[in-house]
Amino acid sequence: MDKVSFGNEEVAPEEKTRRVGGVFSRVASRYDLMNDLMSGGMHRLWKDQFVRRVKPRRGEAILDMAGGTGDIAFRMARSGAQVTVADINAEMLGVGVERARAGGIEGLVWAEENAEQLTFPDQTFDVYTIAFGIRNVTHLDRALAEAHRVLRIGGRFFCLEFSTTTWPGFRQLYDVYSDRVVPRMGQAVAGDEASYRYLVESIRRFPAMHEFKLMIERAGFAQVRVEPILGGAVAIHSGWKI
Repeated sequence: MDKVSFGNEEVAPEEKTRRVGGVFSRVASRYDLMNDLMSGGMHRLWKDQFVRRVKPRRGEAILDMAGGTGDIAFRMARSGAQVTVADINAEMLGVGVERARAGGIEGLVWAEENAEQLTFPDQTFDVYTIAFGIRNVTHLDRALAEAHRVLRIGGRFFCLEFSTTTWPGFRQLYDVYSDRVVPRMGQAVAGDEASYRYLVESIRRFPAMHEFKLMIERAGFAQVRVEPILGGAVAIHSGWKI
């Protein structure tokens, strides 16, 4: 039987899907707070930069995959784009719906969807975005193929994800912080050290920037670009369906 990575473990594909679902169900209520603490608030700047690269336009149909808590969707909705927020995890979507209600943000569509098996018809969207979510899917190639399928000709793909920094010295500091601080922070704030240890491990197991770029190209996208942030600790990948 084929195995896939769940952090540092090798498990059956269906087991990874189940376990990842459990991780995000447990951390949903504290997810955004933990992002602030773990990144020192920098994730907000990265997301702002990401949306500037997307350049959402009024009337565009945008699919924000793995966007449960709404962070990216809320930013894009300001442009007048028609944003569908999709996530495999109902608890994460619930957090997003409550945040939208509290903030008076209307017009978003919320959908429980598996990135590897989207229910949307071919060529439904002008833009596909996914931020800090694609490393958690079970089969990257299937998720990328689905992104390509649901985009119209001329559609744009954008992915914001953790990667591996190439800055000398910073990588070692980042590894120490990830190993020793993040899991303890997860325990102290969210009462869940194991889930945050998995999230650290999932970053390490994710393909390097150039490898992920090749995967996007193999899925059929053209003019694929990579924009490293912090030397590649975070990266924006983009491409076109032509």
